[in-house]
Amino acid sequence: MKNYPARTGHSPTPSSTTGKPGPALFAMALGGLAIGTTEFASMGLLPAFAADLGATVPQAGTAISAYALGVVVGAPVLAVLGARWPRKRLVLVLAAALAVTNIASAFAPTFGTFVGTRFLAGLPHGAYFGTASVLAASLVPRERRPRAIATVMSGLMIANIVGVPGATWLGQAAGWPAAYLATGAIAVVTMVAVWWLVPDVREERRGSVVAELSALRRGQVWITMAVIATGFGGSFAVYSYVTPILTEVSGLAEAAVPLALAVYGLGMTLGNQAGGRMAEAAPVRTIAAGLGAAALSMAVFAVTVSSAVMALVALFALAFTTTATTPALATRLMDAGREGPTLGAALHHAAFNVANALGAALGGAVLAAGWGWTSPAAAATVLPLLGLVALGVAVRMERVERRRDLALAA
Repeated sequence: MKNYPARTGHSPTPSSTTGKPGPALFAMALGGLAIGTTEFASMGLLPAFAADLGATVPQAGTAISAYALGVVVGAPVLAVLGARWPRKRLVLVLAAALAVTNIASAFAPTFGTFVGTRFLAGLPHGAYFGTASVLAASLVPRERRPRAIATVMSGLMIANIVGVPGATWLGQAAGWPAAYLATGAIAVVTMVAVWWLVPDVREERRGSVVAELSALRRGQVWITMAVIATGFGGSFAVYSYVTPILTEVSGLAEAAVPLALAVYGLGMTLGNQAGGRMAEAAPVRTIAAGLGAAALSMAVFAVTVSSAVMALVALFALAFTTTATTPALATRLMDAGREGPTLGAALHHAAFNVANALGAALGGAVLAAGWGWTSPAAAATVLPLLGLVALGVAVRMERVERRRDLALAA
């Protein structure tokens, strides 16, 4: 196993690499497969664990919320606490935490215990992706960082095509605990793959708690998180209610809904890969184009959802365009954090789960108001547009900071 030298400066990217980083990136992407599977399969397994653990369906929804809360809490806390650890070691520890907490979910004796294990399972989510993203960036030249991050994130996207349907089927066939045991097994495989395939990067500057926390003082970090929360909030407003929308309005049979979700997952996967390439050339334009196209896709979905074919086309477009912004936004957060790149990258997933809560709440509110099944998509069109406004503010702030720095240097 080769050692990779780290480049000096704030970015951990090496000046040169020996060997190809592909296997290492694949190993870390396996962790994303485990995370995506446990996060989204829980929604399909909700009626099963609710009935088995003596909870109503609305009560069981708290287990989903507990996981999201764990992500929001764990992303900054674990990234900061692990600041002084070598990043490969921290990735291994976080993968181990994923394994233990998912196995614990499978053996939860009561609903209250299950909710607690789901909160714990969410804790390593953001910190894993944050640490793995920075580690991935350190294995490639600086200009290749977005594509490396997209590769690590691909596990999360592929989970929506393979992991979630597979875990849901397994849970239905062998009982819901089997799905969480399978997720724990993927996390164990991740540990082995990371230990074997990811090189030990020699970090000339060890991170620190103070350095990581410094990311929170930077306005660019917060405004970029706002772009993520609003930009992705729209897609979650649609995704959270996609099953009843497709069955009640599009006329799809319930048995065909997994196919629609696989189409959405395929859009996420391809969008992530395309976004990684586009972000290398024009990161801000990639984000702006993705947000604008996502708003258009939601509007098209709202207008044409009565046609099952058009609904699937619009869902694919929504997933593709929204997810295409991911590599550019993750890289932007790492750069905005400067001294605290791991925390910056981890905050991407905290903001992502804020988007989850925001989109679901907006969709639920318009449905409760009696506006009809197409209303979540129609109302959520405004969210990526707000993301565009936030992006404009971020770019303007950047220009002001650059002019100020040039004036101070003169």
